[in-house]
Amino acid sequence: MKKEPLHRLRALPHRARPRIARRPRLPRDAGMSTAEYAVGTVAAAGLAAVLYQVVTSDTVSSALRGLVERALDAPL
Repeated sequence: MKKEPLHRLRALPHRARPRIARRPRLPRDAGMSTAEYAVGTVAAAGLAAVLYQVVTSDTVSSALRGLVERALDAPL
């Protein structure tokens, strides 16, 4: 097989180029794997549990209650 100069190969349509001139296609990383999803889910659940504990604590609950009471007692 006669080798063509590279500038001539680039001028041809993609399908018409010889197989030798094509680069092999490597698999691309298309997203997260199952293990990454599992770690992300566990982290999100842990954060949700911590936030739930904080919001339902007596200190935060009384502060929110006081804020709502002040907002409702405000003059119009």
